[in-house]
Amino acid sequence: MGRNAWFLVIALGAAAVTGCVERRYVVTTDPPGAVVLRDNHQVGASPADETFVYYGVQHFTLFREGYETMQVDQNIPAPWYEYPGLDFISENLIPWTIRDVRRLHYVLPPLQSPNVLEVGQRAQQLRDRGHNLPPPNP
Repeated sequence: MGRNAWFLVIALGAAAVTGCVERRYVVTTDPPGAVVLRDNHQVGASPADETFVYYGVQHFTLFREGYETMQVDQNIPAPWYEYPGLDFISENLIPWTIRDVRRLHYVLPPLQSPNVLEVGQRAQQLRDRGHNLPPPNP
């Protein structure tokens, strides 16, 4: 067998046994059923799960009726097998699938009723400031 034929056999063999890394996160909330958005795209109601491609900071928005809306910038650090150099081996040469599942849990605080007296006072302060503004130049 020629040199190019051996190269072809090795390349096909390597392609046949390649693995991959499956990255997922699962978002659970207390109370369950909160709507989960990642980067302003709806993932679903909690418990919600989705695949992701890149490690790093993910922006989540969580909301449910009767509870405060929560904005979270969650760091998802890369595991050791995804460091530069090792990532090629884990993504291409290991003959099985590596599953990296990150579980994220958030507690949504109940919605607080605004203090009507405080809101009225702040509104009056804004009105007073508006009356003190100079008229616009034509």
